[in-house]
Amino acid sequence: MKSRVWRYQTIRNTSMILFIFGLYLVLSAWPAAADTANPPAEIVKLVFIHHSCGENWLSDDNGNLGRVLDKNNYFVSDTNYGWGPHGIGDSTDITDWPRWFTGSARDVYLQALYRESGRHSGYTRTRRDPGGENKVVMFKSCFPNSNLEGRPGDAPRRGSGLTVANAKTVYNDLLTYFGSRPDKLFIAITAPPVQDRTHAANARAFNRWLVNDWLKGYAGNNVAVFDFYNVLTGPGNHHRLCNGRVEHVVADKRDTLYYPSNGDDHPSPRGNQKATEEIVPLINVYYHRWLAGQEPAQPAGVPSAPEQSITQAQPPLSKPGPASPSIQRATPATTRNLIDDFEQAVNEWIVFADEGNAATQLSCRREVSEGFRGQAGLCIIYSVAPESWATCSLVLPAPQDWRSKRGISLYLRAERPEQEVHIVAYQGASTDSLSHFEYKVLTSAETAAGWQRVDIPWEKFIQPEWEGDGNAKFDPSRAMGLALAFNGGEGDSRAGKIWVDDICFLSK
Repeated sequence: MKSRVWRYQTIRNTSMILFIFGLYLVLSAWPAAADTANPPAEIVKLVFIHHSCGENWLSDDNGNLGRVLDKNNYFVSDTNYGWGPHGIGDSTDITDWPRWFTGSARDVYLQALYRESGRHSGYTRTRRDPGGENKVVMFKSCFPNSNLEGRPGDAPRRGSGLTVANAKTVYNDLLTYFGSRPDKLFIAITAPPVQDRTHAANARAFNRWLVNDWLKGYAGNNVAVFDFYNVLTGPGNHHRLCNGRVEHVVADKRDTLYYPSNGDDHPSPRGNQKATEEIVPLINVYYHRWLAGQEPAQPAGVPSAPEQSITQAQPPLSKPGPASPSIQRATPATTRNLIDDFEQAVNEWIVFADEGNAATQLSCRREVSEGFRGQAGLCIIYSVAPESWATCSLVLPAPQDWRSKRGISLYLRAERPEQEVHIVAYQGASTDSLSHFEYKVLTSAETAAGWQRVDIPWEKFIQPEWEGDGNAKFDPSRAMGLALAFNGGEGDSRAGKIWVDDICFLSK
């Protein structure tokens, strides 16, 4: 009897084992649920930290990334040279990311980043700003960061400069902060390749590490990678969604830039458009993965700023027109790329107005308010009689050499559209011999709704006809200051109110 029971149990156990093994084989062969590349159901705010390569990639006439993201239901904003508190937008090397995400001033930078709603590159936006903070943060270093020193297989090791070991350490350290913010989706974009082969093997190895190894052991689902580098190294190299699966393909055995632009290392429109085709479906995938596992609890780390909608835009600017006469004095201003963010009363902005017309009045003062990009900015209220003028001016005591910069940028907000503002640059040998160059801005409905960034390269500053023949060019080696000027019309007075903030240099 016992023998019969034992044989029965043995047969039953063996059958169960065979059943489980067969089920395992079936389930192993069954495809996993495919990722979805569908756009988000609601408008999602996305901000992209970048420099010139990212600017080209976003632009409608180059990589078209901004427009395609817009079609996929993203409200896209970006940072660029000169952006943010302390000009942090100038710093996007791999070795700069700790300043953004783990440094002592990160709360200041990230609050500004999460609240950023501005457009600092030439891309089209059709989506309405849904308000609140940016939910998706993309960040990318420029192509010089592919010149990593060291050896391809170097392990993470803290050091200095652009090395394989130090770069790995930097990215590992970022995960500490990213893990504290499950309410944000961070997408690391690898630096584009260069044509020089000197460090090509290091760049390839480091970017493989980012894609394949960096996130091993990371518990969150709010960090992802797009291998911009790989996509630009050959037609057969991809990082994309294919048949519902994310694939990373290195079919072309090259580690250098396949799509150069006019002989330099900026990716060409063809390369950028290929990258756009591949990244946008992946962003959708990463977004849906993040959304599916997002925790509802309030995260630790940088506190969220109060939700608000600040629409920023960069509309076409008008051609230059007549402006005010020259002015006389003030105090020096610049440190690195920041000229004045008005957070402290460092610079002396002085009012100069047409003394021959008592009806012309202008108030120019620093104002503390939560409505500015920081805590303070410059408020200008003006009423200018016909054929009269007034300025709010910062004049330096001696000439400065600004040739290492390519122009200036500032943020502008207006009481209403159709206000004419002249941005003025001065040059000369002293405060007694100033030449006046200007760029005219006509405020738009977007300017009245929120902050508008205005970028003005030096070559756009034009000498007005009243001062010369209009052919003279602004000489940044003899810079004497800046001003905001307002003119009355030929037969009508002009009045209004504007606010100015974060005046910075544009880096080359």
